[in-house]
Amino acid sequence: MSDLETRPPAAEAGNGLKRNAIGTGGIAFLVISAAAPLTVMAGVAPVAIGIGGIGAPMGYVIAGAVLLVFAIAFMAMTKHVKAAGGFYTYITLAMGKTVGLASAILAIVSYNCLQIGVYGLFAVQTQAMLQTLFGLDVPWPVVALAAIAAVWFLGYRGIDVGAKVLGVLLIAETAILAIMGVGILARGGAEGISFDSFSPEHAFTPGVLAILAICFAAFMGFESTVLYRREARNPDKSVPRATYIAVGFMSVFYAFIVWTVIQAYGNGNVVTAAGELADGMFFATINQYVGPWAEVVMYLLIVTSVYASQLAFHNAINRYVYMLAKDGILPSFLGRTHPKYKSPHRAGQIQTVLAAVVILICAIANADPYKHLLIWVNTPGIVGIVALQGLVSVAAFMYLRRNPGAVTNRLLVPVSIASAVLLFGVVALIAINIELLTFADALTNTILLTVTPTVFLAGLLIARRLRIARPNVFARIGSFETHDS
Repeated sequence: MSDLETRPPAAEAGNGLKRNAIGTGGIAFLVISAAAPLTVMAGVAPVAIGIGGIGAPMGYVIAGAVLLVFAIAFMAMTKHVKAAGGFYTYITLAMGKTVGLASAILAIVSYNCLQIGVYGLFAVQTQAMLQTLFGLDVPWPVVALAAIAAVWFLGYRGIDVGAKVLGVLLIAETAILAIMGVGILARGGAEGISFDSFSPEHAFTPGVLAILAICFAAFMGFESTVLYRREARNPDKSVPRATYIAVGFMSVFYAFIVWTVIQAYGNGNVVTAAGELADGMFFATINQYVGPWAEVVMYLLIVTSVYASQLAFHNAINRYVYMLAKDGILPSFLGRTHPKYKSPHRAGQIQTVLAAVVILICAIANADPYKHLLIWVNTPGIVGIVALQGLVSVAAFMYLRRNPGAVTNRLLVPVSIASAVLLFGVVALIAINIELLTFADALTNTILLTVTPTVFLAGLLIARRLRIARPNVFARIGSFETHDS
């Protein structure tokens, strides 16, 4: 039997997550940092512009609108889910323990794909910064392993320390993008200021629909607000507020920044510029409209932006593992927190070792840190998280139908249905346009797309096995009340 069954509540009291550690702002910083605004703008937005044309800003608006609908359905259940298990507990509450456990396993795999894959981007961006500013040529595996150690250290020190660091880094990277945008507008862009990006003829073209996968990827991590429920002050209010703030801010900010960059080159030239400059587009733009000093600052901040993203995903993964260990699915030692910092440090140690192993394997295989580690490893994570968002929407619909008292607004039920339809539609769009994310051959894309259903099916089989072989453990899956202490 696991510790949850054998220990009295008093014995567990000193082994919980740190209470009242972060408020609305801290949670918002954590999840917006996971999306890495500067990184997704400077590193990926040029691709969106190249494919979507001047209508690219609307791709981010559409993605934000869909995710806002999802957030409304998602948050409708917040007051009724008292554990910090994220998607796991929400889906378990409405759809049962078998589907809930499969979702938890898919979430852990998906977040690990996102977190570990981004070490490739960190290595590439840091290499470029060191070479450009200091003339240093550091091997990418060395950079990636150093980042893993730095992420582990702050994750180990606790959620409040991490939130403070992420807050500072997020403000800095947001500020440099805002300075660039204001600089462009102040100088009137290349051809004057135009709002054609938001006109129907440009906003709803096939190109804009094709980049929705890229746009949704820019929001990855915002849904993890609920993972911090146990550590939040007044979670019934702070978690929903942080969720809406995160979605609203990212949607408006991304669209604004991409629109200003279009103004910097003009409607007729921006697609060509995006193709020629690629991931150097934002650096060239800020150099021209603000000054060389700003380009240097952007090089430095894009490194800290990726680091902030890594730390946020690391924290999210650890809390999924912690909850599964508390439920007896994973070894009990992973469900223990640090006696001083109250962080799920043992889960963090396992995640750190896993990331290091993947980096070393890629280094030995001479893999490309951008194409193979970032793009190919990230893609199943994006598909998995969006699919889980769709599944949570279905769970919200089922829960609200069964519990009329939870329906505080008559629009909640139709909103949950709309959210599910929209999100599974996005999964289909990602699959159709997968080559825009991976630039890979058909076989590789097929393999990457099958990761999500394969992991989910494996999770269902594991749950069924537990139900037969370890019914006591199966009975505690999603056991919210045992985690309320």
